[in-house]
Amino acid sequence: MATTYLQVTNELLRETNEVVLTSANFGDAVGVQAHVKDCVSRAYNDIVMSEPRWSFLATGESGSTDPFYGNTYIETVAGTRWYELKESSSSVVNDYGAVDWNDFYLTTIGVSGASTPYTSRNLRFAVLEDWKDFRREAENIDDADSQTWGEPNVVFRSPDGRKFGISPIPDKVYRVWFFAYNLPTALSAHGDELVFPDVYVPVLTSRARYYIHQFKDDSQAAAFALDDYKRGLRQMKSNMLSPAPKYMTDDRVRVI
Repeated sequence: MATTYLQVTNELLRETNEVVLTSANFGDAVGVQAHVKDCVSRAYNDIVMSEPRWSFLATGESGSTDPFYGNTYIETVAGTRWYELKESSSSVVNDYGAVDWNDFYLTTIGVSGASTPYTSRNLRFAVLEDWKDFRREAENIDDADSQTWGEPNVVFRSPDGRKFGISPIPDKVYRVWFFAYNLPTALSAHGDELVFPDVYVPVLTSRARYYIHQFKDDSQAAAFALDDYKRGLRQMKSNMLSPAPKYMTDDRVRVI
């Protein structure tokens, strides 16, 4: 089982010779106990918010057919350009925390009724200004003309960041795969579990110690804790965000 909010809080309470909490009184903590809880929560937020593309924030595993597809997809509708990134979201607070706009992938693999030869291609990201300046006028005129619909090759982001558009307008059903990452959930209840592996719990406790020592005006202890945190966070990012060796490169020209 993953480490809980209660377990981390009690670890730090024991370090400060304070009475530990239980699942029964965790929500009623006051004084030093409440302060340590707040330090743990604040430290946790610092870690999960430091990188929007943590693997533990991914919406799911990569595409079942090919892990490079993405971890979520939306199926297009013939004649429709714009799509919500998160179809079930009714508010920005429920949207994805981050989307990798450089990894949108179009395919007919998995589409009901689709057969070989399948379509599979990368969608090139275009900034919205480029689409407005060079494509929108011509393409809006032709929106209702099905003769101009076709296989999309460009994706762009809506001004509010909640939708994506594709060009040309799709002429049939495609799957648009992309990598999306959830917003982290704050710690609240005693049984709330940390989203990252237990091996990185010391990174969290180091950050929480920094806040505890800072509150006590112990600048030397706070500095030591901060150094431990920064070193641990660097290692955590190195392990979880850049696991592939950098010397494996391919110098062939990429064709889009």
